[in-house]
Amino acid sequence: MEVYKLANIKSAKKRILVTETKAARNKAIKSGVKTAIKKVEAAVAANDKAAAEAALKDATSVIASAGSKGIFHKNNAARKVSRLTKLVNGLA
Repeated sequence: MEVYKLANIKSAKKRILVTETKAARNKAIKSGVKTAIKKVEAAVAANDKAAAEAALKDATSVIASAGSKGIFHKNNAARKVSRLTKLVNGLA
């Protein structure tokens, strides 16, 4: 850890460690959201309404969780859910 060695003050060293931990957590959650969205889009592309609805339910849960944790702004999370719902409802 090169940056960690730069810091001289104890609180600055802690900040570096905490920031890295939180960044890793946020990255993992964002990745999970992207994966959930891709699953919904893949089900819609395959015209599989049942799978799309199941994937939408899971994606909605993951996106809402990320929104409540502050990883996405609440309006951003709502927009993602809205767009996916509209996509699934567009299936015949």
